[in-house]
Amino acid sequence: MKHYLSVQDIDSLPNWVEEARDLKKNPKKHRNLGTDKTIGLLFFNNSLRTRLSTQKAAMNLGLEVIVMNFGSEGWALEYADGTIMDQGTSEHIKEAAQVISQYCDIIAIRAFAGLKDKEEDESEKVLNGFKKYASVPIVNMESSVGHPLQALADAITLAEQNTKKRPKVVLSWAPHPKALPHAVANSFVEMMQLQDADFVITHPEGYELNAEITRGTPIEYDQKKACENADFIYVKNWSSYTDYGKVLNQDKSWTMTPEKVGKAKFMHCLPVRRNVVVSDDVLDSDQSLVIEQANNRTYAAQVVLKKILENN
Repeated sequence: MKHYLSVQDIDSLPNWVEEARDLKKNPKKHRNLGTDKTIGLLFFNNSLRTRLSTQKAAMNLGLEVIVMNFGSEGWALEYADGTIMDQGTSEHIKEAAQVISQYCDIIAIRAFAGLKDKEEDESEKVLNGFKKYASVPIVNMESSVGHPLQALADAITLAEQNTKKRPKVVLSWAPHPKALPHAVANSFVEMMQLQDADFVITHPEGYELNAEITRGTPIEYDQKKACENADFIYVKNWSSYTDYGKVLNQDKSWTMTPEKVGKAKFMHCLPVRRNVVVSDDVLDSDQSLVIEQANNRTYAAQVVLKKILENN
């Protein structure tokens, strides 16, 4: 594996999860792997967990870390070929990716969807631009379409918490005042399709995700029905895919409550808007796994970086 761009780059999810859980027991066991190597973390969008957990994971492996908030500190990049650069962009991805490759042995990138142009977002121009022109491995720290580090952390959390051979796992949409990307939901769906689980997605009509990603996964428009007898309920907002980037409704009846959760474990990637996405009494309960998920972000990133260092 040279790059980690999506969940599809995982050759064996059970093996990766087992390896991550082993790293968790002794995080600095492979500290010599990154000796004299540098990772560059490039942020085109804000971050808390992704930045700190990926940096910690890199440090656990002995890597030197360079962090750059590209949106505020770097030149505006041009991604299209043949462009006459006489407008707002100052540097082309061709030069930028090659230059950064001379400074770093791995480049990790975070660049959200704009939610205005579906075709442009799905082209993954930032991630694929670096993949095309960089000469070093690329790691996706959340892109327009996916968040594979979060999905791997979620898989680790499920493995740690599950007590059944075939658990019921629900991905539920929830209201939010802003239009949010589909990346977390997309990668969670892709990860769950690799699991032996009873998996269902629930959301209001009009919030169907990309059918190429859900690929026949059951969809239930009745949230309460979907959550019945669930073992894990993962809650996340996303904007409309069909009416791209739009907030079709903010139906407060979809807020996750104790009555809907029942005996299930509650999951969310964070940050979360309290009493909008989920009620306080769910988030603060013993059934909430959000802090465990955040902790597992380090070991998800660490197993990815470990495999890249071993294979490059």
